[in-house]
Amino acid sequence: MSTIAAERPGEERSAIKSLALGIVCCLALAGCSEPLTNDPPPPDDGASSALPSTAAVPPDLLQAFRRLLDRRAAALLEGDAVAFRAGIAKGNPDFVAQQLDYLDSLSQLPLGELTYEVDRGSLLRQGDDYWVAVDLGLQLEGYDAVPVHAPDRYRFSPSRRDPERFVLSSVTDAEWEERNDVQPQPWDLGRIEVREGVGVLGIFDEGSLGASERLVSSVERGVSDVRALVPYPWDASVVVYALSDPEFLGTVDDLPGGDPETLDGVSFPVPAGPGSEELASTRFVLNPRMLGRAGPERDRLVRHELTHVAMAGHDTHAPVWLSEGLAEYVSVRPMAPEDRRVDQAAIDLAEAGVDALPEDSTFNDAGSAANYGLAWWACEYVAATYGESALWSLLDYVNVPGSDPGKRMQMAIGLNSRQLARKGARLLIATFDPEFLEPTPSPSPTPTPTPTGSPSASPAG
Repeated sequence: MSTIAAERPGEERSAIKSLALGIVCCLALAGCSEPLTNDPPPPDDGASSALPSTAAVPPDLLQAFRRLLDRRAAALLEGDAVAFRAGIAKGNPDFVAQQLDYLDSLSQLPLGELTYEVDRGSLLRQGDDYWVAVDLGLQLEGYDAVPVHAPDRYRFSPSRRDPERFVLSSVTDAEWEERNDVQPQPWDLGRIEVREGVGVLGIFDEGSLGASERLVSSVERGVSDVRALVPYPWDASVVVYALSDPEFLGTVDDLPGGDPETLDGVSFPVPAGPGSEELASTRFVLNPRMLGRAGPERDRLVRHELTHVAMAGHDTHAPVWLSEGLAEYVSVRPMAPEDRRVDQAAIDLAEAGVDALPEDSTFNDAGSAANYGLAWWACEYVAATYGESALWSLLDYVNVPGSDPGKRMQMAIGLNSRQLARKGARLLIATFDPEFLEPTPSPSPTPTPTPTGSPSASPAG
C-alpha cells in the first residue's frame, strides 16, 4: 500500500495491446480461464477497459504476476535494491521514491517471513493493465507468533522497455482499501526508522528519532517491571510505535473513546488476518505529544500499555474496569506511594458518591479520567483485602465468554458492583483526601462568662 500510483505506460504499446486482446478473446471463447470480479476501477485512473469486466485472463499471465511478486518478496527479505527496482514501473519518480523508501523501511525490520498470494478471482483488466487483490503475509521475527496477513490491491502494467514483461505500477486503490477495511502499518504510510532494544522493537520516523534512545530504555525497564508482576506466560517482547505523525494512531480499530487526540497511548491486538481469532501479537502506539515527555509519568504510561500486552488474551471477556484497573495497578507498583497520582476528577466522583463500577459502554467517554481512577482503586481494595494474587484469580474467573462478570465477581469475592465501587472509592479518598472522611464535631453551646441566675422563689405570704 502506498499513497502514490505510478504513471501508466505510454501509447507505444498499441501493437502489443492488439495481440493481447486477440489472445484473451480466444481463451475466453474456449472457456479455459477464470471470470474477473466487477470491482469498479479506482477513481484516479482514467483508462477505460478494452474488454468487459468478465473477460478472461490467460493463466500464464496470472503465473507471471505470481513470479513477479515472489521476486519482490525475495528482494525485500534480502534488501536487494537492484532486484526490487527491476519489478517496479519507472514512469513516475515519486512512485519509485516511495517504493525505495518502502524497501529501506522493511530492510530495517527483523523479517522472519514475507509472502504474497494472488487472488485469481479478483483480476480486473483495465486497458493494458491488470488490477489484482493480493494477500501479504509478514512476520516480525521475535515479536509475532505467526505471520500477519493483510489484503491489498496492486496494478500490473507491461514494462516500457519490454512490453512482454509486466511490472508493478501501483500499490494503491484507496476506495478498495476502504471497502475492505485495510489497516495500514507505519511502513505503508511512509519511511520509518527502527531502533531495537532488549525485547523492544521501536518504530520511529524522522521527526521522532530524537526521542528513540530514552523511550526504548523506558520500554526495556517497563518490560522487566511488568514481567515480574503479571503472572501470565509472556515472551517479554513488544513492538512500540512512536511516530511524530498522528496518522497511524487514527487508524487503530476500536479506538477507546473514538478520538485519538484524547489518548496518550493505546495497545492494540494484531490478529493473524482479517476476522481471525488467532493473535499474532499485541503492540502499542504512543501519541506524538508523549515523545517529549520523558520521565516518571511517561514511564508509568509505558508500564500501563505493557500490562495490556502481557495480559493479551486473558482479559478478552473481562469488564473494561478490571482490565484498565489492573493496568493502572501494575503501572504504579515501581513508584513510591507518595508519587502515585490520581486525577482530581476521580477524587471528586468518589466524594460525590458512586453506585456502581464504570460500565464498559461509557468507560472511555468524557468522564474517562474519573473511571480510570475508580477502576484502579477498586483493584487496590481487592489486593489490600484479599491479597494481590486475588486480583489475577478474579480476572481469570470473570474472563469467561458469555458469562455475567458481575455475578461471577460476587461469587469470587462476595461483593457486587455497588459494594466494590464504594469500598474502592472510600480507599481512594482515604489515600488522597483523608480529611474528607474525618467526622465533623457537633456544635456545643458556648458557656457565658458568668452563670445565669435562677428565678427567686416568691416570698411566702
